Amino acid sequence: MAGEQLNVLKALDQAKTQWYHFTAVVIAGMGFFTDAYDLFCISLVTRLLGRIYYTEAGSNEPGHLPANVSAAVNGVALCGTLAGQLFFGWLGDKLGRKSVYGFTLILMVLCSIASGLSFGHEAKGVIGTLCFFRFWLGFGVGGDYPLSATIMSEYANKKTRGTFIAAVFAMQGFGILFGTIVTIVVSSAFRNAFPAPPFYIDAASSIGPEADYVWRIIVMFGTIPAALTYYWRMKMPETARYTALITRNTKQATADMSRVLNKDITEEEEKVQLQVASGDTWGLFSRQFMSRHGLHLLATTSTWFLLDVAFYSQNLFQKDIFTKVGWIPPARTMSALEELYRIARAQALIALCGTVPGYWFTVAFIDIIGRFWIQLMGFAMMTIFMLAIAVPYDYLVKPGHHTGFVVLYGLTFFFANFGPNSTTFIVPAEIFPARLRSTCHGVSAAAGKAGAIIGAFGFLYASQDQKKPDKGYSAGIGMRNALFLLAGTNFLGLLFSLLVPESKGRSLEEISKENVGDNGTEA
Repeated sequence: MAGEQLNVLKALDQAKTQWYHFTAVVIAGMGFFTDAYDLFCISLVTRLLGRIYYTEAGSNEPGHLPANVSAAVNGVALCGTLAGQLFFGWLGDKLGRKSVYGFTLILMVLCSIASGLSFGHEAKGVIGTLCFFRFWLGFGVGGDYPLSATIMSEYANKKTRGTFIAAVFAMQGFGILFGTIVTIVVSSAFRNAFPAPPFYIDAASSIGPEADYVWRIIVMFGTIPAALTYYWRMKMPETARYTALITRNTKQATADMSRVLNKDITEEEEKVQLQVASGDTWGLFSRQFMSRHGLHLLATTSTWFLLDVAFYSQNLFQKDIFTKVGWIPPARTMSALEELYRIARAQALIALCGTVPGYWFTVAFIDIIGRFWIQLMGFAMMTIFMLAIAVPYDYLVKPGHHTGFVVLYGLTFFFANFGPNSTTFIVPAEIFPARLRSTCHGVSAAAGKAGAIIGAFGFLYASQDQKKPDKGYSAGIGMRNALFLLAGTNFLGLLFSLLVPESKGRSLEEISKENVGDNGTEA
């Protein structure tokens, strides 16, 4: 690239924080709000699905999803997300960030509604269609990762870029919290309107036909906020960096950003011609790419992979952990909706005290402390608190000691979000060149979802008791050993974080070396 930055990009880097920054955060953030709601609300209703569709007549215990069905319901959206991250990440560099941005939102909204309208009232039909639509829901969610991150990074100024990308991602915390609130409200409303006895008193009546409506309403409700932002997504102009650096239409980029910034921007024709003539042509995984960014891609993929193994294991199976430590009473002592309410209330407390504050601590400090140190600190603290749970686990699960468990468990979430769960999203949107930025972010995010799939499919099996596994599961290594395994995963994440470059306060072109020729000198 040209050694001297284009005026339009310089204007973006030096722009004062103004209204369009906050508008972009809300528009992109609402996508992530929906992403989190859709991905994590399923963990709230899986117990209810098990009761409705898998309770056997005459059984002494409420039904639960068989092992293979539970893994599919929890993991299929993550498989779709991985595929969507790769596909839409690549497409975002080929067709432009804006042109595919609206499509991902439409796909999420339609598939979320379709998931709630899953066919029939028998297990085979409902679970089959639910998994089908959740795969495509995940596919749309996957597209939001590279596109939202790239759009926000290319819109922001270099002084507060990390803050704004982190704010977009922080909407994930509100999406998780909103899911628990919706579940609490809906379950409470139906529980009060249709009282039901506990399972041990009357198994059939403890479920009630109304419960089938409850999970469907919860699954579909998250589409509303996202759908409201569709019009504004379509109104956003293409990012100046895509228009100027990839399509080479500097005139259009200047006009778009002059309107957005409400400021006259002029380009020197000589600088434009130099920029056009000096554009790099090497592609992903080429010798030049591996020389400049090979270690960067290893850093972003490995740390996101290791983070998501632990993060999704904890998030998707909170209810199972809470049950095993006695924070939620045995299922047979409650009605179906009472159990749903208690699960949502427990997860809401974790989200409110640990998850949401962690995201916003990152927003507050990312451009002060920097990405590298926040990620390193986060992995270190996650390792420490996971060990603090695992070592005295047998003590913490005893009656009267649950508060200590919940506090330590909440702190692992706090430092996941005030740490690598946020920074692994931010860094790939800053350190790669414009024409590969969305693709590389998609590859990094897909590596993360590969870790999430391992967490979703593996943790529930691994955490099974060595002597008395749950019905339908084989013996595992036990919850305590599973927690030690997650602590080791977090420690590996800390080690790979040493490869992550610091991007605080630098322009995207400087970080990605787009103004440096192949021989290492300015072009």
